[in-house]
Amino acid sequence: MSSAFSADLTGRTAVVTGASSGIGRAISDIFLANGATVIGMQRRADDRPDERHRSVQVDLSDHAQLEAAANQILASDEVDILVNNAGINIRHPFEEFPLNEWDDVLDVNLRSVVRLAQAFGRPMVERRRGAIVNIASMLSFFGGFTASAYAASKGGVAQFTKSLANEWAGRGVRVNALAPGFIGTEMNTALMADATRDRQIRERIPAGDWGRAEDLAGAALFLVSDAAQYVHGAVIPIDGGYLSR
Repeated sequence: MSSAFSADLTGRTAVVTGASSGIGRAISDIFLANGATVIGMQRRADDRPDERHRSVQVDLSDHAQLEAAANQILASDEVDILVNNAGINIRHPFEEFPLNEWDDVLDVNLRSVVRLAQAFGRPMVERRRGAIVNIASMLSFFGGFTASAYAASKGGVAQFTKSLANEWAGRGVRVNALAPGFIGTEMNTALMADATRDRQIRERIPAGDWGRAEDLAGAALFLVSDAAQYVHGAVIPIDGGYLSR
């Protein structure tokens, strides 16, 4: 993979959730290309042959699995970078939203972010160095439609990012977030297949097209690199200008 921005991550270990596909895979790939060792925390097996990559299969909605996977990694690795990327979206009109499904969305999109930031962030604070990148969303800024659980979770991610940056910026750990717009990943397959919605979305985006997972990867690389030493608590839209219109 090529990128206009490069950074030397040699000797650093990154944990990336949801790393088997989409945005998580693109971020993992660019980290690997820039010298990092990458540990993917994900539900699906991963076939990448890179010797600096391995995966830990885990269902992030399962609290016990999450704890066990984090402890497994911490027992063998010093983690310098955490990217909380994994997320799910379940849509219902709110008056019909099953609360167990609401809980599923919040568990994956917010609770796992909080728990992993705590687990991997504690040693970073002790060493006084590290970087955490959370994946927020356009719905961190506005409400969306029939996506109340997703909007609530991603609003929480944005505010959690800012709050944690307030605590850890002076202790050597950078905490920031990226807020993707309409990105052509598996989560958006149904929207892309709907000709009317696809046209409406493209017309609404100043850049005129859906983003790619790789568009997030370069920004993530910047945030974990030495070039971003003074960036703390930022929630950066990667949306083709969508929020500007």
